[in-house]
Amino acid sequence: MSNSFASGKKAIAECDRCGQQFLLKTLKTEIIKQRKYELLVCPECWDPDQPQLMLGTFPVDDPQALRNPRRDTTYLTSGLNSNGNLSGGSRDIQWGWNPVGGASNFDEVLTPNYLVATTFVGTVTVT
Repeated sequence: MSNSFASGKKAIAECDRCGQQFLLKTLKTEIIKQRKYELLVCPECWDPDQPQLMLGTFPVDDPQALRNPRRDTTYLTSGLNSNGNLSGGSRDIQWGWNPVGGASNFDEVLTPNYLVATTFVGTVTVT
């Protein structure tokens, strides 16, 4: 018994999207969201499957919390820093904004700030 379909070496077909004629073997099957559709499109009209259309099809595990967390004890037990001030441990934050190093009164206790602004004025000679 022979094959039920002809080889189609020189068969001509139309692109389902643009309507132009192409060889049947050059047309590609359109795939949207990992599903094959009965559309045969030419290489110019063919779009690869867009990964952004598959959002939600795969489980995403992005944990944010820790299991059995412990409180931060380094804030009180870290001792003094190189300037002789109490170190903040893991919360040793130094920031400054208008004026540099000037934290407000209510925030001074939470994040002590020992920044000092130092500036120099000089000249630059370019040859």
